[in-house]
Amino acid sequence: MKGGESAKWVDEDMADHFLKGAQDYVKKHKDEPFFLYYAMQQPHVPRTPHPRFVGASGMGARGDVIVEADWCIGEFVKTLEEEGLLENTLIVFTSDNGPVLNDGYYDDAVEKLGSHTPGGPFRGGKYSLLEAGTHVPFFTYWKGKIQPSTSNALVSQVDLLSSLAALVGSDVKGQDSEELLNAFLGKETKGRENLIIEATSRTAFREGDWVMIPPYPGAAINKSVNIEVGNSKKYQLYNLKEDIGQKNNLAEENKDKLEEMIAKFVTIRGDHKGTQKMELK
Repeated sequence: MKGGESAKWVDEDMADHFLKGAQDYVKKHKDEPFFLYYAMQQPHVPRTPHPRFVGASGMGARGDVIVEADWCIGEFVKTLEEEGLLENTLIVFTSDNGPVLNDGYYDDAVEKLGSHTPGGPFRGGKYSLLEAGTHVPFFTYWKGKIQPSTSNALVSQVDLLSSLAALVGSDVKGQDSEELLNAFLGKETKGRENLIIEATSRTAFREGDWVMIPPYPGAAINKSVNIEVGNSKKYQLYNLKEDIGQKNNLAEENKDKLEEMIAKFVTIRGDHKGTQKMELK
């Protein structure tokens, strides 16, 4: 907002401005192939719902902006339909991390949470290597092409590069990006074999149902947001198929699996100064 009067804005109007920008882009480019990245401000602080949505959720500003975001998505999809593009457009909706309630702004998000659990059955949250921090919302929609379903395929957002390239007949491939177009279109349930997961520069390893988190220094809980971040002086090994809430650390009783996971992790990731030595004591 340092550009003078023309650069000023009202926070409560941001959603309408961004929505109109996305709608205008679609209308301008509807006669040619286009890619649109529509970033929504609602999940981020300060959460400032438009007066039309204040009180809509009963859960304070945090709940109200989610209602506002839902409305924005609906209006954007309506524009695609009105312009005759809905059956020729792949929509990907996702987030960059898991949930956090109080991220430095006190807007009654914690007090009005009630029985709702933003992270669902998962442990942790934003800033965490645990599932609630790295397992993020993700869905694809393509009218007439994707049948409604739920998939357990392991995918990463980096896989969108190679997958979308395949969709449009391009040979572009990212170094760490796998071509998983059929998984994104719901045509098969097979995803990638494994994945390096990351939170605030710390990394861990997921393969199949297994997650290995190496030891990291620092507090186990980020007290400023009251979230477990996954730090521990010991290795952590979880089987998500049997323990989705990551309550049972199997590192001691399943050392063969732990050694296997560490070896694959080190091979893929290489040396990294942010972790302690990758060897068993």
